[in-house]
Amino acid sequence: MSIIARSLANYQVEITAGKHNFIADEQQDPGDDAGPNPYDLLLSSLGACVVITLHMYARRKNWPLESVEVALDLYSIDARECHDCRDADPDERVAIIDKQLSFKGDLSQEQIARLVEISDRCPLHRTLTGEIKIHTTLKA
Repeated sequence: MSIIARSLANYQVEITAGKHNFIADEQQDPGDDAGPNPYDLLLSSLGACVVITLHMYARRKNWPLESVEVALDLYSIDARECHDCRDADPDERVAIIDKQLSFKGDLSQEQIARLVEISDRCPLHRTLTGEIKIHTTLKA
């Protein structure tokens, strides 16, 4: 499935994902704050993927997971400040996503630890932490 993004007024973007339509925008000044900005959409996608993956895993294991909450924050730092950024140039900016999880349900400490592990295995997490190439072409 292709995602289509089209210009609207000011910085607003209409996004079509299959049968779903929604708006992205920049915050007030320069935008109109009519929808989440692109970074919020990225974090929302990661959060949704994590929640779905954890529920799928818990259901397969018949674990009593009632709900999952994922809080995500994105910021950037110089690579020299990053303790696990070995290959980056020290002056390069590195994007950091902080992820905090909370669970509801009668789960053991072992189940919680396993869910934390599994949260790093959602398909979008793997995509974002793997090598990404974006190929750009001009549509006729």
